[in-house]
Amino acid sequence: MAGRILVLGLKYGRGEGQDRAATEETCAKTQELMRCFEVRHGTCNCCQLLGECDFSTEEGRNLFKEKDLLNRICKLCGKNCQTLGIMIF
Repeated sequence: MAGRILVLGLKYGRGEGQDRAATEETCAKTQELMRCFEVRHGTCNCCQLLGECDFSTEEGRNLFKEKDLLNRICKLCGKNCQTLGIMIF
């Protein structure tokens, strides 16, 4: 999600001086991306997507591996984010 938002910022930029149109367009595109992602996944928050998995603990990191959350959640979300980003461009 963060990477796609950075790309939107690079593409649409930020308005300089009194020209806020570019900034407003970037914000609108970012909000649209986040809304679409939330519709598909229920949230944009990684902690909520991963459930009880806490990376600050060894138990949480083991749970991440045991439940194969990289493939089951993270990669799927990344692919969906890429697809949504293309639609928004």
